[in-house]
Amino acid sequence: MSRTPDEARRAELLDAAVDYVCRHGLTGLSLRPLAKALETSPRNLLYHFGSKDDLVVEIIRRGRARQQTTMANLKLSGDLPPSQVSRILWRQWSDPKRLPLMRLFFEVYNLALAEPARFPGFSERAVEEWLGALEGCSTLPSYSRADARAFATVLIAAFRGFMLDLIATGDRARIDRAVEVYLAMLDNAVLAATSPGEDHDATA
Repeated sequence: MSRTPDEARRAELLDAAVDYVCRHGLTGLSLRPLAKALETSPRNLLYHFGSKDDLVVEIIRRGRARQQTTMANLKLSGDLPPSQVSRILWRQWSDPKRLPLMRLFFEVYNLALAEPARFPGFSERAVEEWLGALEGCSTLPSYSRADARAFATVLIAAFRGFMLDLIATGDRARIDRAVEVYLAMLDNAVLAATSPGEDHDATA
């Protein structure tokens, strides 16, 4: 089904608004300069989105949808080792073209922690959605689901830590090298967990 002109215009404005917020940030967002940048009017933005807060919520949703699309395009599977998943994610999301969206993600994450009522459920979804995507590629023959979630948690924590460092310092050479050190450690951990003769499920 094709979109109506209003729906198409709303989608166009929303994508442009996400790009604007990626460049200028979300804190202190004002409708007047946003509308000017989008070559429209504050009244037209309110017509399409209802209120400034509703627009902010839609911007956040669209930004998250862009991330999810990238995750889906990876076609993650249990055949892909955790280190390779992490390497693919790092190459994609550390691309200079994607850094503004990551910067927006961290900004909203911080706002959601400070004002959970303003962004209900954002922090939880920001973890669970990634866990769901990464669990499948963190499952090895000897692993339980709890093991897979633990590995997925490690991937998320490391990935976000490296991204924060890159956004804050721009020291790509140092951080790229640190990523490779981390991946080597991750491969060693997987190897140790799957080595013959090891009873992975044994209790102390």
